[in-house]
Amino acid sequence: MVVFTNVKKEDVIKLKKLKFIPSAPKTVYEVIRYTKDGVTAILYESEKLLLQGKKESIDKVAELLERNGLGEKVKSQKFRKETGIIIGSDESMKGDTFGGLVVAGVKADNKQRKELVEIGVNDSKKLSDKEIILMAETIRLIVPCIVKSLLPEEYNHNGKITVMLNKLHQECADYLSPGQHVVDKYPGCNVGDIREEKAECKYVEVAAASILARAAALKQFNYLSKMAGFNIPKGSTHVKIALQELKERNLDFNKFVKISFSNVQEFL
Repeated sequence: MVVFTNVKKEDVIKLKKLKFIPSAPKTVYEVIRYTKDGVTAILYESEKLLLQGKKESIDKVAELLERNGLGEKVKSQKFRKETGIIIGSDESMKGDTFGGLVVAGVKADNKQRKELVEIGVNDSKKLSDKEIILMAETIRLIVPCIVKSLLPEEYNHNGKITVMLNKLHQECADYLSPGQHVVDKYPGCNVGDIREEKAECKYVEVAAASILARAAALKQFNYLSKMAGFNIPKGSTHVKIALQELKERNLDFNKFVKISFSNVQEFL
């Protein structure tokens, strides 16, 4: 399997000129399918083009696409081979000064795992914000899932981050149960049947959960930006100007930032 990213719908013309034969999509998240030399090329709404078939044939077609400047070839994520029903959960916003906390869970069987791989599910940190939003919509069509989102005010009220993470990850697993629960391990993690660091690079369910969590985080940043009247920054390194903006606008810090963070304490 080979994946190309940033393949626009208008690139369809290039595929036809390269003697690809178009056919109707088989799922709601596909734009169209093409075949050439025993290879099936599937264009998704996320602007990813997936090549399937025998390795030798795929390599030849991939080389042809690269020569014609159709999208960008990416190395496909290699996930562990799994069997049975797996629940993966991951979080977002844990290290952001602004915003609260998001934890998402995804449940998949063998068939659904294959579909997640086919649409190009990857560690969310390797995807752009635009890809995240589109991919999250597609994931929701394929698998059972859940997203738990805390706004800053609720985050500040609940206290310790580890307690919140353990609670939210467990709630996701309980909602999607039954299934073996895989957690992207964090300090103090005491939930999950399998706890592994960088699990989003090893289990497709955790990777899919990381995408849903980040999509929800982006929505929360957008919501908080509208509330504040200016763009809320991600991360924690370049936030001093935004903190000053909150102060000048006389806004309640409790509703926008993690009060316990050292940079917020120093500013206050």
